[in-house]
Order: sequence, then C-alpha cells, then structure tokens
Amino acid sequence: MTGPRRRAKARALPMKAPLKAILTLMGLVIATLIAQAALADEKIIRSHGYSFFGELSYPADYPHFNYVNPDAPKGGEISIALSGSFDSMNPYTRKGRASALSTVMYESLLGEVLAGSGGLPADAYGEMYGLLAHTVEYPEDKSWVIFHMRPEARFSDGTPVTAHDVLFSHNLLLDEGLKSYADAVRQRIPNAEVIDDHTVKFHFADGISRRSLIDQVGSVPVWSKKWYEETGAKLDEARFEVSPGSGPYIIENVEPNRRVTFTRNPDYWGWDLPINKGRHNFDRIRLEYFADSTAAFEAFKAGEVTYRTESDPKKWATAYEFPALARGDVVKEEIPDGTPPNMTGIVFNLGSEVFKDKRVRQAVALGFNFDWTNKSLLYGLYAQQKSFSDGTHLEAEGLPEGDELEFLKSLGDVVPPDLLTTEPYVPHTSDPDRLTNRRNLRQALKLLQEAGWSVGDDGLLRDESGEQLKIDFLMNASAEPTDRAIAENFVSNLKQMGADAKLESVDSSQYTKRERDRDYDLVFDGYPSLLGTGTGLAQRFGSEAAEFSLFNPAGLASPLVDRIIEESLLTSSQAEEDMTIRALDRALRHEFFLIPDGFAPNYWVAYWDMYEHPAEQPPFALGSLDFWWVNAEKAEALKASGALR
Repeated sequence: MTGPRRRAKARALPMKAPLKAILTLMGLVIATLIAQAALADEKIIRSHGYSFFGELSYPADYPHFNYVNPDAPKGGEISIALSGSFDSMNPYTRKGRASALSTVMYESLLGEVLAGSGGLPADAYGEMYGLLAHTVEYPEDKSWVIFHMRPEARFSDGTPVTAHDVLFSHNLLLDEGLKSYADAVRQRIPNAEVIDDHTVKFHFADGISRRSLIDQVGSVPVWSKKWYEETGAKLDEARFEVSPGSGPYIIENVEPNRRVTFTRNPDYWGWDLPINKGRHNFDRIRLEYFADSTAAFEAFKAGEVTYRTESDPKKWATAYEFPALARGDVVKEEIPDGTPPNMTGIVFNLGSEVFKDKRVRQAVALGFNFDWTNKSLLYGLYAQQKSFSDGTHLEAEGLPEGDELEFLKSLGDVVPPDLLTTEPYVPHTSDPDRLTNRRNLRQALKLLQEAGWSVGDDGLLRDESGEQLKIDFLMNASAEPTDRAIAENFVSNLKQMGADAKLESVDSSQYTKRERDRDYDLVFDGYPSLLGTGTGLAQRFGSEAAEFSLFNPAGLASPLVDRIIEESLLTSSQAEEDMTIRALDRALRHEFFLIPDGFAPNYWVAYWDMYEHPAEQPPFALGSLDFWWVNAEKAEALKASGALR
C-alpha cells in the first residue's frame, strides 16, 4: 500500500476516547461563551406593562389608573336591556348567537376581557399592563417574549391559573377558533412553550414585523385546560356551560333568550391589584333580552332595567319625556367621547357581482341622502364621518405631500395614479329638504351608464344582456326603528334610479348566519377607526382573509391596502407610523366599500339616579360597566319612594 493511501486510512481511525471528550467539552465551552456574549450584547427588557415603543404612562408602582375612584363602593346592581335573542354563552361558537358579555369571566396575561377593554387603560392608547402576568420580558428585537405569571391567580373553581392553561388556550384558538385568526397567528407565532408552572414563552417568526405580537399573545383569554379535558367541550360549539374564568365576575343565572345575570366573585384573587382598584364595582350585572328595541325601552322607563346607552337619535330627541325622568328619578346625560368614530354605515359586499365595479358602488352611494336623513330622521344630532381617523391628526387631507407622497411613490404599481392627484374621498352633499336629490340622481345614472347599465322604457336599469340591476339589503328584524327608516328611504331612492332594490328583514339568528356567510349585497355594519398600526389591520382590511373574515364584512381585498399595512408594520418611529396610517386612510377611502351613515359625537346615556362615575371622563372609554358605581343611599331612596322595586 502506498504512503498516501496509508495516511488516508489512518485519518479514518476512531479518535481516542479521552481526546474526543476533551475536544467535545471545549466545543461546548466555546459555544456557551459565544451564547453568553450574544446575550450580554442583547438588551433584555423587563417591565410591568408593554407598549411597542416602550413608553408607559404608569410606573411600576402605580396605585391605580388615574381616572378611577379608588374608593368607589362595591355593591348594587346594574341592569341593561338588549334586543333580539341568544342561544349560547360561548362567543366563539360558529353556530347560533352568543349572549352579550359572554367573555366577562375571563382574563389575559396583560388585562381582562371585560367590556372590550382588553387590558388597555382608558386614558392611554397602545399601552397594556400586567394582570395574570406580573412581568413581561423580551429582547430589543422582540423576537420572543416571556411572561412571568402571578402564582396567586385562581380560576373561579379554585384551581390555579398556570402557564399550561395559557399555552392550552393559545393552541385552542388556533385549532378551533376563526380560520382568519388561526392562519394569521400561525404564520407569526410558530412556537410557544411552558418553561415552568408560572412562566410561558412565545417565539416569533423571523423576517416579520414585531407589531402586535406581544400584544396578541398577551391578550388571549385564558381558559381552564382541566375543564376542557374533563368535559370534552369544543371551543366552536354552542353551549351554555362554559369554562371557569379567573375574572371578577362569574355567571349566576342563564335563561335562554330572556336573561343572563353575572355576579361579582367574592373570592376573586385579584381585588388588591393596582389594575383593579376602583373597578368592577357592581355586585351584579343583569342583561334582559326583549323582542325588539321598543320593548327594551319600555322596560327601562318602567325601571325593569336601570341603565341605557342610547343609540337611536329619535328616541334621544323625543322619547325621554316620561314621569320618572320628570321627577328626577332618571338622569339623561351626554358624556364626551374622545375616540374618533368607527366607520359605520351601509357596507357593500364586494363579492357581489353587481358591486365589483366601483362606479356602481359610487352611483348607489349617491342614493343615500345623509343631509335629509340627519334632518328628518336623526333630528340633526349626527355628524357625518368622512375618514377612518375622523378629526384626528391621522386623517388624510388634501393631496399627498412630503413623506406621505414619497412613501406612496415608493410602493410602485399598486398605487393608482389618481390616488396621488386627487384629494381623499368625502361623502357627497344633498338637499336636506328633499329625500331625492335630482343632481345626485343624474350623476348616479351617468356613472351607471359608464359601467354598462342603462334605463329602459320601463324605467328599470339593465345591462347589455338584459339583466336587471338587483340589490338586496339585509337587515336584522330587531334593529332600531330609525335604522329601518333609514334603510327604507335609501331603498326608495335606489328604486327611483331604476334598481330592483329590496329590504330583507330577518330574525336575529338568520341575520347572524347570513352575515357570517356574507349572503347579502348591502348590510349595516362597519370597521373600527384607525388609531395606529397592528397585525389586526390585516384581518380587518387585508386580502389574505378577505373571503371569510368576519371582521371584513365588505370582503375588501386590495393590493394597495395590503402593501401599506405591510410597510406600516415595519415603521420604527411614531411619526413614521402616523404617516403610513394617513396613507392607509387615504387608500381605504379610495377603495370605496362603505357609505358612512353618521355618528353621535357624544355618548348618550340615561340611568336611574343611583349610579355615579368619575367627574373627569377618560377619552377612550365610557366605562359604565368598568369604573362606575352605585350610590347605596340613592338606591335605597328610589326603592323607598316606590320608583324601583
């Protein structure tokens, strides 16, 4: 055998055991040192709360939120009337209709689920504070997060709330929750793990925005893993028996389609936490269901229910003239609302063949006379929203310029040229004294003609094949009478255009199913206002889940909107984020998928004179179920006088 071959064979011989062990140990030591050096260079943030840019209004030793009354008395009851029906206490079911407040029992790592507060203080936007978790820990690049949980936390059945319950709840939503939610979360959060009984870690995908990731996992409601395993219950099924929660309220009584009562849990584990001081003050929250809004209002007048947030301007203007109010037993109050209005109104189903052409949508919108509606049906109490960030510094105005213009140009071909050369859409004006505005009607017919629809000798709109323009407006039978009147007058104008338009009123259960199935052309619905960026924007406005997302009733799927959301999620400063939100507002208004129907600038509330609230209202919440309270002396006086039972 020649020398080279002998040397090759010698290199293939096994290493002596002591030498191999030494080299292996040296490798481990070097790897450990490298890892420790990397960790030393990486700043780890530990905090009592979370905001994306790291700024928190409340320090770690905050005693309570500034706007609450920390000495608010506990006790009494608040009762509310609702219209319609319910056949489940599980809000995550895909069938049936769940009761209102059916998440009130649950908490999350960074806040409770009560009344939609999600752990956010009502005087600060984009901040979350620890509830089930006392500390949140994450690196500067936000590639992972660890939550350190409060070991004293307990479910209402007395069992501890652990990291295993958190991980179980996270996975349950992925396996049995909404598809749009699950698809989005799986892409962004590939792995989660329990470190110990009170420590849970979430890992985030590489190469994606860090927006809304910590917020997302921190706000998942936490259910009892033990209860689900013992009962075999499914998250997506309609049922009245639900997992015990860890929150301050528990279910006391349920009468399907009639009544739900929640009671304050005297053994609630978290009464002394700063986040809870001055909050959750009522002993009982009672929901009373009625067939329609008229019956619900009569129940309030009679004292069967004691609190009402009014949504019908006609009632607010004309119906609050009854003996209890005249006596001073009922308070009627307008409370400032510091949030921009949600963009609500008449939503186009963009999946309907008739509405695929934007010109048809624009023409149909010209049939809605807001000015007449506001004067004749809304008593002049509404204002018309024009923006998804109405009245804020995030509202798009004028032609794009400066950083916004450069940003839009950088997006390339997805930006239509007219977006850069026209001001953002604002609703048309109409004659407040005439339901049908001839100028708008002529403009609508011109748009329809451009889109291939023409009026025949019979006065009906048809396309080239002779098909008539048919429009189905779906409505909930238990809706406010004013909403019905608005819809009926709008449909009347569409008929004058030559459309075969009809208003289809169905009961609450059918309405819920058809809205989920997107079985309509038009529907009263809406979208939340734009206050900042986040991955939730993709569920609301993005193409990825447009076909099935319950949060996107129009089914909007726009490459332009998608790109703006993607870029917005990558912004690194508040100023840059704000600029992209203005661009998003501009783009959403350009896509034109909703007819704004107006909003009330203030909260309209009426209540029997035993409730009190802080003198200074926080800007981001009314808080009637959160930080209001009962004055026991006033309550007793009402009962002693016979005004209330």
